[in-house]
Amino acid sequence: PTFTITEMAVHVSEMTVHDHRNRCSRSSETTVHDKTKWVFTMVRNTHYMPQHRGNKSREVVGPLSGTLYIPPFSLEINPIRYGQSKCKQILRRFGQISTARTVVSTETAANLGQRLAGKIDYAFIDPPFGANLQYSELSFALESWLRVRTNAFDEMVVNNSQQKSIQQYGELMRTAFVSVQRCLRPGRWVTIEFSNSKNAIWNVIQTAAGEAGLVVADVRILDKKKGTTKQLTQTNSVKQDLIISAYRPHVDADTDSFFLSNSSESIVWEFVTEHLGMLPVFVSNGGVGEPVVERQSYRLYDRLVSFFVRHNTEVPISAAEFNAEVSTRFPSRDDMYFLTGQVSEYDRKRTSVSELRQLDLFVSDEASATQWVRQQLQAKPQSFQDLQPQFMQQIQSWAKHELAIELKEILDLNFFCYDGEEPVPSHIHSYLSSNFKDLRKLGNDDPRLKEKAAGRWYVPDPKKEGDLEKQRVRKFLKEFEEYRVSTKRQIKEFRKEAVRAGFKHFYNEQDYQTIVDVAAKLPEGDIQGDEKLLMYFDVAIMRLGSD
Repeated sequence: PTFTITEMAVHVSEMTVHDHRNRCSRSSETTVHDKTKWVFTMVRNTHYMPQHRGNKSREVVGPLSGTLYIPPFSLEINPIRYGQSKCKQILRRFGQISTARTVVSTETAANLGQRLAGKIDYAFIDPPFGANLQYSELSFALESWLRVRTNAFDEMVVNNSQQKSIQQYGELMRTAFVSVQRCLRPGRWVTIEFSNSKNAIWNVIQTAAGEAGLVVADVRILDKKKGTTKQLTQTNSVKQDLIISAYRPHVDADTDSFFLSNSSESIVWEFVTEHLGMLPVFVSNGGVGEPVVERQSYRLYDRLVSFFVRHNTEVPISAAEFNAEVSTRFPSRDDMYFLTGQVSEYDRKRTSVSELRQLDLFVSDEASATQWVRQQLQAKPQSFQDLQPQFMQQIQSWAKHELAIELKEILDLNFFCYDGEEPVPSHIHSYLSSNFKDLRKLGNDDPRLKEKAAGRWYVPDPKKEGDLEKQRVRKFLKEFEEYRVSTKRQIKEFRKEAVRAGFKHFYNEQDYQTIVDVAAKLPEGDIQGDEKLLMYFDVAIMRLGSD
């Protein structure tokens, strides 16, 4: 006989597995058959694992989600009561769903963009977390009863038995992100919830999103309040998820016509203008302002490079040229850039907090070390002798394969040292006059000010960084050439900044084979773990594959 979903609690709780299948099979209504099987799958587990909290209370918690296991302690619960409770939850959820506006689909996400192109205003996605959960394998026992089988060919996981490495995982995720990007209207957002303890997986996700045409605007921590069992019990698990906010840019709405009808320079500043318009203006937490990293010049340039690389187009502006130009086109506050209309809002909200938190830098390679030195010199121009002890404290966690770089070389390649001859640079002048009473109101050519300023390193004016950048690139490309001609099967220690410069140079030369050949000599984890290297490597693989 047929029965409604309201009656399912009794039917499900009274039937054995075989009874359930037989009674469902006799039903002439396919929808009833499917619904009862679906409800049964949600109440199938009646063994719970008790968990002790402290010495006084005891709490019973459910089975470990996403894991096949035999718990060390178990407690059998009443299946009838549990089934009734679960069915009530289901009925309540059904009452909250508007079926007229809901589409449920079981397929690879890569297909969505074909039917929903340009029709979605917002997307929230919770992609597979690398190798954390093997969904098709975990579903095998239940699917055996349902007599269905997941098509795991397009399953987006890292899985040795399926021969899916991190690289294959990234390629599959890129197809999904391309589909999401096509679904979104220009200027609309996607939220990506993600969690993984491996930096390589995190970089693959970000790179795949960027290669799909999504622009990352913000990354935040999602505090779930109540963690999962694994998060609460395993010391090596990530305790919180990350939320990536990305959007489909207007400037990319019609790629072919857009790049044909606009100059490279106009595309640069149209992209930056839109990106600044999409970023949060001010962020505060507990009465303390937080820096919006995406508004800093180096991150703006990184997003710009990613945008041009995705379209197989040479980046038309160097980092030094970009830094000089962005400082003239957009107003800045606290080392962040804004649109003109955003400045007043930032200034107003800035006065509502007691302080602006400094960005904490974890120094592990040359790039992060350079950023740390820049941060120190922005706050206080200082001598090599003053900076060296602080620098030594910061480099205790230097990456395994990263070539160790001395502070003196970082200073020579990225900053200026005042020699005491010319007028004192404005940055040093401002610091000294603000912190030393006897030096206030002195001109920048006063001998007393020059004497105090001599030997101090400082951050150069953006307009003067061009010569330093050319010097850096020449040195890096010379070192990259050594890696290119090396006959070693694997280079165990290398300078990552040199590899980045080399990859960028040969990408502009459209010599993708050199990028792939050098990458093969480097530890795979270092390529997968670096967002910039991974971007050039992935693009090189795609270009070679399409030729």
